[in-house]
Amino acid sequence: MAHNKATLPEKICAACARPFAWRRKWARDWDQVRFCSDACRSGRRDVALAEKTAKGRLDPAARGR
Repeated sequence: MAHNKATLPEKICAACARPFAWRRKWARDWDQVRFCSDACRSGRRDVALAEKTAKGRLDPAARGR
């Protein structure tokens, strides 16, 4: 049975603010799911983002260049 991924429900990750789609393993707990991955849930993605920002890699002014 083929599924149309466009019809799957989506949420926004509480850690990285990226959209993520419903997965079968989350079927029972979809209402409680807040994070897109284990990295976001454990905070590892926040640490990496903070390091990049501190080094100036994500400077919003530099993006327009």
